[in-house]
Amino acid sequence: MLWTASGIKGYAILASDGAIGTVSDFLFDDDSWLVRWLVVDTGTWLSGRKVLLPPFVLRHADPATREFSVRLTMAQVKDSPDIDTERSVSRQMESTVYDYYGWRPYWGSGFYMGGHGYAGDAWTGSAPLASRRREEEIASNQRNNDDLHLRSIQAVTGYHINASDGEIGHLETMLLDDADWSIHYLVVDTKNWWPAKKVLISPASVHDINWSDRLVNLDADREKIKSSPEYDELATIDRNYEMRFRDHYGGIRVLDRP
Repeated sequence: MLWTASGIKGYAILASDGAIGTVSDFLFDDDSWLVRWLVVDTGTWLSGRKVLLPPFVLRHADPATREFSVRLTMAQVKDSPDIDTERSVSRQMESTVYDYYGWRPYWGSGFYMGGHGYAGDAWTGSAPLASRRREEEIASNQRNNDDLHLRSIQAVTGYHINASDGEIGHLETMLLDDADWSIHYLVVDTKNWWPAKKVLISPASVHDINWSDRLVNLDADREKIKSSPEYDELATIDRNYEMRFRDHYGGIRVLDRP
């Protein structure tokens, strides 16, 4: 299932014995385009402290009440390492959280312990073969590399989007796939260029991101993007839409590298 990052923001996180806070942000890997952490604001419970939780602890989502349940207790979260989420999250910080909970880190487990979309139990079940292979490649590249690529979705929201021949709009939100918590699409608001229209962009079309200038540069030109399958944010993105989208971009698939 695809979720909008902006839509999940504000969802309550419920431990087995009570509420621990709300989702305030996501940290994603700008190399693999996978969400690595949810940033949870604990509000008045822990005096505004924010904690990091990996997506694989999420259990069931209830869109009606805007809640996620997690396989943790309030005491576990309360005693977890104090991480300053206003600073860049280092590999050492990540290791501290994984060590505290006794989890295997994604960069050393051979595959990412993904979201509740995986078959079976997210703690013991196996990821789908394609996701597992992709994660094995990523893990292999990261085992001896401490150069992190973690970015805040909240911080990136609003970045200008440049096609190969000029600006087309700004990043409004991202669509997240809860099967493996990958960023499936970027949602671009083109109102300053193409009134009253939003378009989807695959991360595979991103050439690079200029963090200092707040720019996302694409490999596709304006006309290619303008003629892409129309995006209706009220409609479900089904297999037919995905096939038309991929065909339009020459068979490009999400997370394929340019």
